[in-house]
Amino acid sequence: MKKESKMSSDKVFDFVNCAFLLVLVIIVAYPLYYVLVASISDPYEVYAGKTFLLPSKVTFEGYARVFKEQSIAKGYLNSIYYTVLGTLVSVALIITTGYCVSKKTLPFRRAIMIFYVITMYFGGGLIPTYLVVSKTGLLNSVWSLILPGGVAVYNVIVARTYFESSIPEELYEAAAIDGSSNLGTFFKIALPLAKPILAVMVIFTMVAYWNDWFTSLIYMSDKAKYPLQLALRQILIQSQATATMMGNMDGGYAEANKITELIKFASIVVGAVPMLIAYPFVQKYFEKGFMAGAVKG
Repeated sequence: MKKESKMSSDKVFDFVNCAFLLVLVIIVAYPLYYVLVASISDPYEVYAGKTFLLPSKVTFEGYARVFKEQSIAKGYLNSIYYTVLGTLVSVALIITTGYCVSKKTLPFRRAIMIFYVITMYFGGGLIPTYLVVSKTGLLNSVWSLILPGGVAVYNVIVARTYFESSIPEELYEAAAIDGSSNLGTFFKIALPLAKPILAVMVIFTMVAYWNDWFTSLIYMSDKAKYPLQLALRQILIQSQATATMMGNMDGGYAEANKITELIKFASIVVGAVPMLIAYPFVQKYFEKGFMAGAVKG
C-alpha cells in the first residue's frame, strides 16, 4: 500500500514538475517567437494584437531592406572575426588564470584574488579607459574590443572553482612524481579534463563579444570595421531619420514608419540567429560545466 502511495505521489510530482517546466519554456521562448512573427508581419497588425500566434499580412520587406545594405555582409564578417578572435584570447586568459589561482602553492594567491575581485566593483570609468586605449594606440583596431575586457573576473572565479572541485589533487601529485612539469600537467591533465568548463567559458564569452556594440561605438571610427550590431543600428537610425524627413508628406510618414518598424524587428532576428545556431553545439557541456564550476563540492 505504501509503495503504491509513493508511486502515486511520484507521478503527481513529475506531472507538476513537467507542467512548471513547460510554462517556463513558453515564457522564455515566446518573446523570441513573437519577434520572429512580428518581423514578417505588417507592423499595424502587430500593434493591433493580431499576431499573438501567427503572422498577419506577411511581408519580408524588413529583411529585404536590411540585407540590401552592403554594410550587413561586412558587419557579419567583422562580428564573426571579432567574436572568434576575442573568444580565443579571452578563454585562453580565463582558463590559464583560473588554473593558476586554483593552485594552493601559488605565492600571494589570496592577494591576487582580492585584487581581481576589487575590479568587479571599482573601475576607472569610461573616460580614463578611453584615454588608456587611445594612448596605447589601440583605437580603431580589433584589440580595442578585446584587451580592455579580455579577462572577465566572474568567469575566472567559475574556472578556478571548477579546477579546485572537479579535478582531484592526486592527479597533479601523480603527474609530478612521474616528472611532469607544471606546463605539461596543465596541457596533458588539467586542460583535457576541463572540457565542460571550457564550453561554458566559450558560450559566455562568445555571446558577450557577439552582442557587444557599445565598445565598437566608442573605439571604432571606421565604418568598414563596424560589427553587425553597429551596422544594424546605423540602418535603423537612418530609417528613423528618413521617416522624420517624410513627416510633412501626405502618407509619407506612415509608410516610412512602417518600414522602420519592420527593420527593427528584422534586425533583432538577424543579430540573434547566429548565436541560436551556435548554442546547441556546446549545450551538452553547459549544465555540467556551469554547475561544477559554480558550486564547490
